[in-house]
Amino acid sequence: MDAVEKIVEDFASDIAMSPFSSGTRLRDMIRAIRACKTAAEERAVVRRECAEIRAAISENEQEIRHRNMAKLMFIHMLGYPTHFGQMECLKLIAAAGYPEKRIGYLGLMLLLDERQEVLMLVTNSLKQDLNHSNQFIVGLALCALGNICSAEMARDLSPEVERLMRSREANTKKKAALCAIRIVRKVPDLAENFMGLASSLLKEKHHGILVSAVQLCTELCKASKDALEYLRKNCIEGLVRILRDVSNSSYAPEYDVAGISDPFLHIRVLKLMRILGQGDADCSEYMNDILAQVATKTESNKNAANAILYECVQTIMGIEATSGLRVLAINILGRFLSNRDNNIRYVALNMLMRAITVDTQAVQRHRTTILECVKDADASIRKRALELVFLLVNDTNVKPLTKELVDYLDSADPDFKEDLTAKICSIVEKFSQEKLWYLDQMFKVLSLAGNHVKDDVWHALVVVISNASELQGYSVRSLYMALQTFVDQGSLVRVAVWCIGEYGEMLVNNVGMLQGEEPIMVTESDAVDAVQLALNRYSADVTTRAMCLVALLKLSSRFPSTSERIKQIVSQNKENIVLELQQRSIEFSSIIQRHQSIRPSLLERMPVLDEASYLLKRASTTQATLAADKPTPAVTPGGLKLPNGVAKPATSPLVDLLDLSSDDVPAITTASTATAPNDFLQDLLGIGGINSSTAGAPSSASTDILIDLLSIGSSPSQNGPLAADSSPPAQVPIASVIAVAKMSDTYTAGTESAPAVPQDMDLLDGLPSNTSVSGLDNHSSITAFQSATLKINFDFKKQPGKPQETTVHATFTNLTSSSYTDFVFQAAVPKFIQLRLDPASGNIVPASGNGSVTQGFSVTNSQHGQKPLAMRIRMSYKVNGEDRLEQGQVSNFPAGL
Repeated sequence: MDAVEKIVEDFASDIAMSPFSSGTRLRDMIRAIRACKTAAEERAVVRRECAEIRAAISENEQEIRHRNMAKLMFIHMLGYPTHFGQMECLKLIAAAGYPEKRIGYLGLMLLLDERQEVLMLVTNSLKQDLNHSNQFIVGLALCALGNICSAEMARDLSPEVERLMRSREANTKKKAALCAIRIVRKVPDLAENFMGLASSLLKEKHHGILVSAVQLCTELCKASKDALEYLRKNCIEGLVRILRDVSNSSYAPEYDVAGISDPFLHIRVLKLMRILGQGDADCSEYMNDILAQVATKTESNKNAANAILYECVQTIMGIEATSGLRVLAINILGRFLSNRDNNIRYVALNMLMRAITVDTQAVQRHRTTILECVKDADASIRKRALELVFLLVNDTNVKPLTKELVDYLDSADPDFKEDLTAKICSIVEKFSQEKLWYLDQMFKVLSLAGNHVKDDVWHALVVVISNASELQGYSVRSLYMALQTFVDQGSLVRVAVWCIGEYGEMLVNNVGMLQGEEPIMVTESDAVDAVQLALNRYSADVTTRAMCLVALLKLSSRFPSTSERIKQIVSQNKENIVLELQQRSIEFSSIIQRHQSIRPSLLERMPVLDEASYLLKRASTTQATLAADKPTPAVTPGGLKLPNGVAKPATSPLVDLLDLSSDDVPAITTASTATAPNDFLQDLLGIGGINSSTAGAPSSASTDILIDLLSIGSSPSQNGPLAADSSPPAQVPIASVIAVAKMSDTYTAGTESAPAVPQDMDLLDGLPSNTSVSGLDNHSSITAFQSATLKINFDFKKQPGKPQETTVHATFTNLTSSSYTDFVFQAAVPKFIQLRLDPASGNIVPASGNGSVTQGFSVTNSQHGQKPLAMRIRMSYKVNGEDRLEQGQVSNFPAGL
């Protein structure tokens, strides 16, 4: 009864008390705020309560100071200003009792941050509490210091934290280690003070101390290289012992999580091992055994265990682990892919994308499982798996992987088809080694997902068909049959209509039949029907209909018997509301009806499209788009292939040759042999020599496109026709123009020597095969470069009266017993030097010094007498089909050059 009477009396006193007086309890204020039905009511309640708290502060009511601070913290969490209560925090912290200090430190951490000037006033109170005899008060001070410590406070209170890390109390040690993490982050210079203490804490048995110590060691490694080296020498053994003990420990209720002993300590230790073992073979070797033990003994049927396994895999892939251990890690990721949890499969795919750069072969073993993930119901898993498949493709597995992806294309979700189609097209273009296989795969993609194919993809397909004269008949027949079934696929319709217009007679007469191909019966009327059906289809866009009209016009010349019918079909669009189609219809009808004499010559088959020029333009457009979005990654050797089935030698990027951090930034000049007329692509795209020979293509076509593309000089149509007997140049000297266009503010690009070009002559013609060196004075010779495999000598000659110009004759000698093939010499010079390279005498360097390759070049030093010559060189070649690369710097040029 006494207890009941006391409750009733308390209730009565609460009712009698004003609901917004300073004596209101926290729960009463919370109840009043929650009872508000609108935001305005809530603001009114908060304003009245804040007014009461201000009145209590001004009256210095110590009895309810802690209650007011609790209210202010709740008001602060609602988002209202509470700056007027900051000094109350300091008063509570300065109080003698533990309850007041506890609410004061809690308010300090919530209401203030390290940028507040008021925080400087609490430093002395913190120092006193860190030296307090009560461990709980010490804990409060450490907790507050670890949350809001500024750089000044860190320097002032660091000695106290170091002392507390040697305390006998486990709770104090743990909090001191966590506080030290904050101090090291704020003042990295203090890291050396905690290295020994952190190492000693790793010998403790208490798991809370161990977790804090491991985290402190991790922070020290990030803050100081000296701390990293110190911990590598003194902590590896302790970490291995901790991991072994926690892995082999028996059941402990206080640390057990789903049957796993302290997974948090597992993961912290593994992360620290990854930092210590990265780039250090000795540390990595010491870790191998324990990592293998963790990877094999941990069961993967629990989420905590999967977290440990994932962290273990990351550690193995991040250190200098053995190949067997890496295979074990990748196999764990393979098991993750079979897990029913989407999150586990997603992180496994992410990790495999990073692991593929370390051990491609091990990842390839899980190719089947990865392909199944492409068909997963989860959209994010599908997309990530598709990106991984794209990285797995190589020359040996491109055909089976492409077949799997194309087969899935038919049943893929519409939202996923666009990404899947883009990846398939990229794979086919990148790895196609046979034109026939390339065409087959592209026809399948157009048939199944033509509406998702981008314009540049089917443009490239048209260019390839134009260049493949032996496959044009096969292409038009295949596209005609596909058009009968998949007339709703826009890109397929465009390519098919273009081919029927260009090669309609091949379709009707079954020209160019391949071995094993069955002939089809197509009449001239059937070909016109196919184009008419595409023209009149309701879903056809303006581009498709315009191409259909062009195809019908060409068929009127190919099939004279159908001219009258084609005229009627074309005339139907004379009143079309789309101006483009209306104009084409009127003009084409006039050509069919009134200009029959010029129609055959006007409607001849299109000239063969220059594939190399198209790829050049396409690559430059793609690079410009990527540069606008994000930095473009460097092209890896052999990483870019053209979709024409021609094998190409790869070259290495020149990024490290330039040394962009220097003041005198060099310009690049790449020389090539006379047998590669289109090596300008090598300079622009970073790929090997390209066989760009085209059947029946006039030499001026390539010139016109390149001049228009690069905006250099005037086109032949402006300057007059080319000479009839002009031949393709042995070396196309536009690499320098590209270098100037891309690096005009920084570089001076090397240009090849050429005679003066008349106004009526194309810029790309009239190039000599070498530079005349008659009338030069001998200067001297040096050994510019010598390694165990290659020796390069430079012979110098000067022209009388031109001290700035020097002609150099380079001799390349092979010092090994194997011949060098595909030899390419590249040079980079500072911007005050102009460099002109001549073609080399060959691209094969005989073995054992039995012959050599020579190459001439000239340099012009614009600061002759002020700055000496300087040059970086790079030589790329193949030995038994394997790419090799050597580079160096020539700094021993004779004086006076």
